[in-house]
Amino acid sequence: MAAPVALITGSARRIGARIARTLHHQGCRVVIHYHRSDQDARALAETLNRERKDSAVCLGADLRDPTAVRALAVRARDAFDGLDLLINNASSFYPTPIGEASDEDWDTLMHSNLRAPFLLSQQLAGDLTNARGAIINIVDVYADKPLLGHPLYCMAKAGLAMMTKSLARELGPAVRVNGVSPGPILWPEQGQDNQQAILDATALGRAGDPDDIAATVAWLALEAPYITGQILAVDGGRSLSFPGA
Repeated sequence: MAAPVALITGSARRIGARIARTLHHQGCRVVIHYHRSDQDARALAETLNRERKDSAVCLGADLRDPTAVRALAVRARDAFDGLDLLINNASSFYPTPIGEASDEDWDTLMHSNLRAPFLLSQQLAGDLTNARGAIINIVDVYADKPLLGHPLYCMAKAGLAMMTKSLARELGPAVRVNGVSPGPILWPEQGQDNQQAILDATALGRAGDPDDIAATVAWLALEAPYITGQILAVDGGRSLSFPGA
C-alpha cells in the first residue's frame, strides 16, 4: 500500500513544520506549503527526503488569493498523484480593534483563516473521498471565547470551527473532518504582552509544546476512525477560563 499523502498548509516553520515532521515520521509523504518562508520550506523538504527518498515536496502559494489556493490544490494532488490528508494549519494573527480594522485586515484574516481552508477542502473533496481520508483544521480556543482586540481573527476561527462540523456532515461517511484548538503553545512572533497572565489562567500552569499539537493532529488523521466533527482543545486547560485581555 502506498504511503498516505498529506498537504499541510503553513508548514515551513513553527507548529506546521512540526506537524509535517510528525506525519512524515509516521510514514506519510508530505506536501509542505509556504508563502514567504521558501528557504525554510526547502530545507525541511531536503531533510525529510534524506530520511526517506522522494517523500516530501514544497509548494508556495498566497492563501489570500483564491486563484492561487485552487492552483495549490491541483499542484498538491499532482505532486504524488493523489491526496489522503489535508491539514489546514496556516493562519494570520494580529490585533484588529473595532475602531481600527480595515478592509485589508478583513481580507487577510478571513481569507487565510477561513476561505482558504474551505477552498482547499472543496477542491480536494473528491480525492479525499476516494482515499477515505481526513481533514484536520487548526482552530483556536479563541474561536469560542474571544480575545479582546482581535475580533476579525476570532470571527474567522469561529467560522473555521463551524466549517469543521459542517464538512464532517457534508463529506461523511468517506471523509472525517476534525479540528484541533491550540492554547498557549508558541507565542506570536510579534510578541504578546500578557504571557504570564495567560499561563496563570491555564489549568496546567505552563505553555505546551508544538509536539502536543502535532501528535494530536497525527492521531486524529491516522488513528481515530470513529471520530468526526469534533474540535479537540489542546490547551492545558486554558479554555476553562475566560481569555481576558
